[in-house]
Amino acid sequence: MRKTHFKILFIIVLLLQLQIETVQASEGVMEVHFINVGQGDSILIQTPEQEHILIDGGPPEASAKVLDYLEEQKVQELDLLIATHPDIDHIGGLLPIINQFPIKEIWDSGKFYYTRTYHRYFRNIKKKNIPLHIVKLNTVKALSDNTSLIVLNANSILKTNNQSSLALQLTMDNIDFLLMSDVEKKQELKIMQRTDVDAEILKVAHHGSDTSSSFAFLQAVDPEIAILSYGKDNTYGHPVRVTVDHLLAVGATIYSTAKAGDIVITTDGDNYNVTNSGLERLLIKPFR
Repeated sequence: MRKTHFKILFIIVLLLQLQIETVQASEGVMEVHFINVGQGDSILIQTPEQEHILIDGGPPEASAKVLDYLEEQKVQELDLLIATHPDIDHIGGLLPIINQFPIKEIWDSGKFYYTRTYHRYFRNIKKKNIPLHIVKLNTVKALSDNTSLIVLNANSILKTNNQSSLALQLTMDNIDFLLMSDVEKKQELKIMQRTDVDAEILKVAHHGSDTSSSFAFLQAVDPEIAILSYGKDNTYGHPVRVTVDHLLAVGATIYSTAKAGDIVITTDGDNYNVTNSGLERLLIKPFR
C-alpha cells in the first residue's frame, strides 16, 4: 500500500515538475502573428516581456477579425500601435481597435491623406487622447534586453503613401524579421545601402506586387521564410508570379495568409517555429 502511495506521489511530483518546466520554457519567447485579414496587413507582436504591439489592422471589414484575434491572445491593452501608412487596407481595421483597447502609444508615418477613413482614424486618436508620434528614420524602440524594433523607412514630402510606409526591422538576439509594409523598389535600394538587411523572416512588401521585392533586395535579405499577406482571389493579382519566382530563387519557403490563414512565428532568439494560430506546424512549401 505504501509503495502504491509512493508511486502516486512520485507521478504527481513529476507532472508538476514538467508543468513548471513548460512554463519556464515559454518564458523568453517572442511570438509574431501575421493575421489573416484578407487583402491587407495586420501583425501582432508579443514580446518576452509580454508587451503587445499591433502593426496595422487590415481593411475595415477585417476589424471584427482583428478584435477577436486580440481577445483570443489575451491582449488587454496595446503597448504600441503602428500605422505604417494611411491606405485603407492598413488602417481601415484600426478604428474599432482604437476605440476599444487602451493604447499607450501610436507610431504614424505622418503621411496626410484626404479620405474619410483617415479623418476618422485621427479623430479617434484625438478623442482618446493617445500619445501620437510621427516617427523618423532610425527610430529605435527597445522592447527588452535582447529585442528591438527599428524604423528602416519613413515619410518624406515627395513620396507616395506606399513609398512612405514604415518599414521595420524586428530583432531578437540572432533572429531578424523584416516587415516591409508597402515600400517600393527605390526604398528597398536605399535601405540596402544603409542597413544590413540579412534576415531570417521577411514580410514581403506590398502583398507580393511587382512594385516591390527586387531580386537584388531579396538576394541581400536572403530570407529563410517569406510571408505574403493578401486576399484570396484579389482583383490586384497579388502576388505576381515574378515575385514568387524570385523568392523561390533565393531559397525562401513561402507562407501566405490566403492559403494558411493566421501564421505565427515563435522564436527564442536562436531558433524559430512556424505554426498557425491553432499551434499546428505549417508544412506549406513551396508556394503554389
